[in-house]
Amino acid sequence: MHFPLLQDILILLGFSVVIVFLLQRLKLPSILGFLITGIVIGPYGLGLIAAEEQIEVLSEIGIILLLFVIGMELSIKQLASIKKTVFIGGSLQVGITILVTGAAYFLLGNSLAEATFVGFLFSLSSTAIVLSVFQDRNEINTPQGKNALAILIFQDIIVVPMMLFTPIIAGESSNVTQSVLMLLLKSAVVVIITIVSAKYLVPKLMHAIAKTRSKDLFLLTTITICFAVAFLTSAAGLSLALGAFLAGLIISESEYSHQATSIILPFRELFTSFFFISIGMLLNLSFFGEHVLFILLIVFGVLIVKSTIIAIAIRILKYSPKTALITGFSLFQVGEFAFILSKVGIEYGLLSNATNQYFLAVSIVSMLITPFVIMFAESITDKFLHSKIMQKISKVPQAVETAHIEDDSLKNHLVIIGFGINGSNLARAAHYSNIPYVVVEFNAETVQREKAKGIPIIFGDATKEHILSTINLDKARAVVIAISDDKATKTVVGNVRLFSKSIFLLVRTRYVKEISELLALGADEVIPEEFETSVEIFSRVLHNFLVPEDDIQHFTEIIRADNYELFQNTTKLPKTFKPRTKFPDFNITCLRVNKDSGKLIGESLEDLSLRAKYGVNILAIKRKGDTLDHIEPTEKLHQNDLLFLNGKPENIEKFHRLIQ
Repeated sequence: MHFPLLQDILILLGFSVVIVFLLQRLKLPSILGFLITGIVIGPYGLGLIAAEEQIEVLSEIGIILLLFVIGMELSIKQLASIKKTVFIGGSLQVGITILVTGAAYFLLGNSLAEATFVGFLFSLSSTAIVLSVFQDRNEINTPQGKNALAILIFQDIIVVPMMLFTPIIAGESSNVTQSVLMLLLKSAVVVIITIVSAKYLVPKLMHAIAKTRSKDLFLLTTITICFAVAFLTSAAGLSLALGAFLAGLIISESEYSHQATSIILPFRELFTSFFFISIGMLLNLSFFGEHVLFILLIVFGVLIVKSTIIAIAIRILKYSPKTALITGFSLFQVGEFAFILSKVGIEYGLLSNATNQYFLAVSIVSMLITPFVIMFAESITDKFLHSKIMQKISKVPQAVETAHIEDDSLKNHLVIIGFGINGSNLARAAHYSNIPYVVVEFNAETVQREKAKGIPIIFGDATKEHILSTINLDKARAVVIAISDDKATKTVVGNVRLFSKSIFLLVRTRYVKEISELLALGADEVIPEEFETSVEIFSRVLHNFLVPEDDIQHFTEIIRADNYELFQNTTKLPKTFKPRTKFPDFNITCLRVNKDSGKLIGESLEDLSLRAKYGVNILAIKRKGDTLDHIEPTEKLHQNDLLFLNGKPENIEKFHRLIQ
């Protein structure tokens, strides 16, 4: 029996495998391969696909699953925690883009409703492409990566209200006020149902399903929730996309969201590929060829205008011009949700066939060149900011956005650049140890939050020499660089060495391959996250097997001294054998007598009878910097004494519990 859809799916997947494979060799996102596949096999290309409507249905499933996963990955709590960047930055970007684009389209002689809808389309960017490129470049945790993510989250949320408002601005409703009120009422009901379901219903249901330990049942339940909520919102006059997003948001509040996401992802990837291929199939190659210069001119205009608008929105949030511009370049394209919205516009007569073809061509071209724009965004930004005109313009903002240390006498202090996990932990340790320190951070929200807690932190870009001078770097004792941007890290290392050749400089990096270059630039020590975790793991395991501490420390020093070469090349790892000791249970441990050890403080060792009662011997006592290695039976224990004990591990543990 002939099955046309199966033949089309085979052609679709076969071409996509070849094209995506070639793009992966060039380190380009798979989504570009799907778009190109659609262009090649579509009706305007080779015309190999017959069942276009069925492929479109599969792509709609892909959008439902895409929004479902986005909802699961966001969660209500996450939205609340980054609400300032998401809602202020996002609303500014979307609002200004709609205003500027709509005004331009209106001046071309189109109606206000059509102009507003076109503004909707061009205000949206590609979540899938941008996040994919940032993840591949390990830049998702950079300031521009975080800002891009926040704005994309807002766009993913606002696309649903745009869909709901489209019929209203199209004049489908005779009573606009009533339609808006009904829309708000429906939205309020949906929000209430979402909150109640997320807090009370779904967690209990997912818990009951999880208790069965059936993966098949868990998968079926997750997909059923997704499509059920999507169907209900659609039946209520809202959209399938809104329902899918809300279904994901509901599940995200349960402790089973990670498992649900993991089992949905393969399905999402498959059906989303159908969606992007279907977009590529829409591009009319003959139309594109006839109007290629005008289309490229529009793409260039979109790049300049939209990037500028996004940069303005990020600057309002008090980020540096460099971060603002890179974020703008990253989000200039027209995204996948604009294609979904365009179908609604065509349905209500807000988008003509000619305008739709221009829109499709501009959107697809902008998506295709996005990876290349992001790749060169930093170098373009640097050249632009270092131009003579921008040097004059940027002098005032630079002075405004930097802060100064109030205590000019700060010296012999620790400088921490970056207040992420490593930086914040180091600051906490410095505070506990009464070490004076100052933090330089590039995230305005972080600076504002931590400054309110009394943390000595300033906002600024540590790649700028002026920032380093404000923190008395020339008088500091040590500098720790704990930022995620590899290029910025190298710049900071060079700038630090311009101030001081002798200051101790420690750098945290992600990869071992960066060590040699950072050391050559002037770093004293480089700690790579890639292998330092492994060092901690094997140290603890060897300690558990009673390998002497000196041997563990010696082995650790060899690993670090050779830039972790032993971990990188296992074929050259020397084979070492340690003979079995005659005393496998013999152990030496150092314990502190703290203020809660009331049973021991003031008692003589003779009276305590530690060997008889607990099976441990005190070999030495360290007290106020002095070591007592000749212990008399009459010696009494004092608070804060360090006791060096030997005995079986279980006996030492028993004694440890006693003094704690």
